[in-house]
Amino acid sequence: MASLQSIRSFDFAQFQEKLVAQFQDLDPKDPSSWPPAPRYGLFLLTTIGMVVMLWFVWLSGYDDTLKLKVEEEEKFKKSYTEKLTKAVNLETLIKQREQVQQYVTQLEKQLPSKAEMDALLSDINQAGVGNNLQFDLFRPGQVVIKDYYAELPISIKINGKYHDIGTFASEIAKLSRIVTLNNMTISPSNRPDGSLIFESTAKTFRYLDKDEIASASKNAPPKPGSPPATPAPKGEK
Repeated sequence: MASLQSIRSFDFAQFQEKLVAQFQDLDPKDPSSWPPAPRYGLFLLTTIGMVVMLWFVWLSGYDDTLKLKVEEEEKFKKSYTEKLTKAVNLETLIKQREQVQQYVTQLEKQLPSKAEMDALLSDINQAGVGNNLQFDLFRPGQVVIKDYYAELPISIKINGKYHDIGTFASEIAKLSRIVTLNNMTISPSNRPDGSLIFESTAKTFRYLDKDEIASASKNAPPKPGSPPATPAPKGEK
C-alpha cells in the first residue's frame, strides 16, 4: 500500500521540469561535467551510432562478398555449359574433323609432285591435240615458290574451232590435277577455215620438296615483331 501511495504521490510535472533543467546550460567542451541524464543520453546515442556504423560496414563487406560469389557462380555455370556442349557435340566434332581430313587428303592428291609435272604437262598438251587443236605456243614459265606449294604458269596459244576450244577447256577442268585457265582471249585467225585463236595462261600447282620448303622458310621475310636474325661470328660457317 505504501508503494502504491508513493506512485500516486509522484509528481510527473516536477520530474519533467528537473529533467529538462539538466539539459540546460551544458558545456559542449566538457561532457564530464554534465548532469547524469545528458551524460547517459550522449553515451546511449554514441553507442547506437557506433552500432549502426559497424552494421553498415559489415553489411557493405557482406554485399561485396555476395556479389563476388554470384560472379563466380555465373562463371562456373558458363564454363559448365560450354564443357557440356562440347561433350554433347564431341561425336559430331570428331566426324567433322574426319570429313575435313578427307577433304584435305583429296586436295593433296590433286597436287602433283615435282616428278609428276612432266606427265601433267603432257596431259594438257594431249587435251589440245586430241580435240584437233593446233598449238602455236606451249611455253612453261618460271616456277613461283609459295609457302607450301609451287605455281607453274604456262603460256598457251592454240588454233581451232570454237566447239573444239570449248571441249579443250572442259577437259582441262576435268583433269585429276588442279589446272586453271587465266586471262583467256578468243580472236579470229587469218586462216580461210574460219578457225579461232585461243590464248590463255594455264596455271598448275605442285608440292614443294623438302629442299624447296627449307629454302622457302630460310628466304621468307621475318614476321612483324619477330627479332632480327643474329649474324654468325666471323670464321664460322
